[in-house]
Amino acid sequence: MYEMVIGLEVHCELNTETKIFCGCKTTFGAEPNTQVCPVCMGMPGTLPVLNEKVVNYAIKAGLATKCKIRAVSKQDRKNYFYPDLPKAYQISQFDEPLCERGYIEIETEGGAKKIGITRIHIEEDAGKLIHDKEKGTFIDSNRCGVPLIEIVSEPDMRSSLEAVAYFKKLRAIILYTGISDCKMNEGSLRCDVNLSVRKKGEEKFGTRTEMKNLNSFTFIQKAIEYEFKRQVDIVKAGGEVVQETRRYDQATGKTYSMRTKEDSNDYRYFPDPDLAPIVTSKEKIQKLKKEIPPLPDERKQKYMQNYGLNAYDAELLTNEKEVANYFEKAAVYAKNKKILANLIITEVLKMVEDDKIKISYKSIADISNLASGDKINSSVAKKLIKDAWDKNIDVNKYVEENDLLQINDKVLLKKLVLEAIKADPKSVAAYKAGKSIVIKSFIGKIMGKTGGRANPVVVSKLLEKELSK
Repeated sequence: MYEMVIGLEVHCELNTETKIFCGCKTTFGAEPNTQVCPVCMGMPGTLPVLNEKVVNYAIKAGLATKCKIRAVSKQDRKNYFYPDLPKAYQISQFDEPLCERGYIEIETEGGAKKIGITRIHIEEDAGKLIHDKEKGTFIDSNRCGVPLIEIVSEPDMRSSLEAVAYFKKLRAIILYTGISDCKMNEGSLRCDVNLSVRKKGEEKFGTRTEMKNLNSFTFIQKAIEYEFKRQVDIVKAGGEVVQETRRYDQATGKTYSMRTKEDSNDYRYFPDPDLAPIVTSKEKIQKLKKEIPPLPDERKQKYMQNYGLNAYDAELLTNEKEVANYFEKAAVYAKNKKILANLIITEVLKMVEDDKIKISYKSIADISNLASGDKINSSVAKKLIKDAWDKNIDVNKYVEENDLLQINDKVLLKKLVLEAIKADPKSVAAYKAGKSIVIKSFIGKIMGKTGGRANPVVVSKLLEKELSK
């Protein structure tokens, strides 16, 4: 049996108004090459000036992920040629990053797991290539010099689900701090996946490949699962995995080779002579620490202790700051916080578009109260959420006017159960022969007769009792 070994390099564009080394704007979607100057275009004789807010934001990211903050760090030139990098080098950090040795905690099937963070460093983004089939390739330099932090994890993940959970948790932490909008569709948050395979029980890592610029939870999971299978097939056939950079094609669901993977010595790092070392005092660190709001884990613990939620549900609610805010507002009016949480997780979140929840927190609380008081069942609760979406309705009044209250009358339900049994002797015989699954068919028919209003728990118990006679 083989296992995968995964580490992520996450690139996050910081939410600053100006670039890292000049005063050009960072507005997304501007006309190509309208937010550039001699500094971010790498013209000879220009000098970079470090944006202090970039350093402050990077330190906040480090503090939020339990990193150690270096008192003195430096900036380095990472030398490589690429068409959208006018200077032919990128200003980054190499051996003395601003933040290092941190971790975050994720929820897995086996419980909580710590994922180590090797380092967080600041750097400038490169430009963007625009490919046109008829006219060729164009270069938009607006993104050159946009400030980034790169968050490099330890190779602590062993499944695609763990990698996605890590990326989601990291995104949540960054959003809570307010240092980035994390819009993956705009490239504000993207990651490179480093993956290798080895036999279970082995300590030595296999040869890794890097999959570049993945900006979707779904793509990350699919890319990992395909690449794992590809590498395992190579090893089983007696071949050797090549260290290389690959891209994931969402159309085919496969990864393809782009180029051989460089090592750090290939970049010929050296300290940037135009930039002074970054000196960070303890006082500054304490000041920035106080500016960080309550983070996902703090809220998660609150939901578990105060509301009785399990760790997994609490994690899902706190992964999005706006969802957590919404849940807390609704919880003020909800009698049963577990039922409220379940409705938000299973029904509300799957209807969200463009990060907008279109049912008021008061309405979802009212629906959860009706469900917890046995006034409505789960199917009616789903219907109510859809009916109240984007509409300002009085939920309790709406339920009465539309005759949606749950039928709990055992006498009436028993009559319906007996009618259903009498009408389907074949299913009765199948049940008595051991096919207990047919009970679902009976429940479905009774729910249909009552417009989905019958209490399914009571119906199920009555059916079991009558069918066992």
